[in-house]
Amino acid sequence: MKAIATKNAPAAIGPYSQAIEANGFVYASGQLPIDPATGAFPEGGIKEQTRQSLLNAQAILREAGLELSNVVKTTVLLADIADFGAMNEVYSTFFSQPYPARSAFAVKDLPKGALVEIECIAAHPRKS
Repeated sequence: MKAIATKNAPAAIGPYSQAIEANGFVYASGQLPIDPATGAFPEGGIKEQTRQSLLNAQAILREAGLELSNVVKTTVLLADIADFGAMNEVYSTFFSQPYPARSAFAVKDLPKGALVEIECIAAHPRKS
């Protein structure tokens, strides 16, 4: 196991790693929509928060030498399932076919009052 960490995404706020690389996969922890430059959520609503969460995930994957195109599975946690359509609109701009597998859930609350949290699993391409 190898811990992955970058200053281009928010630091872990508990006893966990931004991501762990193991057996050819990178498991990125759930990313809140915290702008690492300001420590705050972006202004706006679910669209802006979804964008920031995905930018954070992208920064972590890049630290591991991967891109969002290497993502095989995401999990999206929403504070309100009514935000699913708006989240999906932004999410679709970050991924292309073949899209990663995805689960999405509405949860009672997210840390710091976030509207969304996104985690992902990415696979390293096979080396020839």
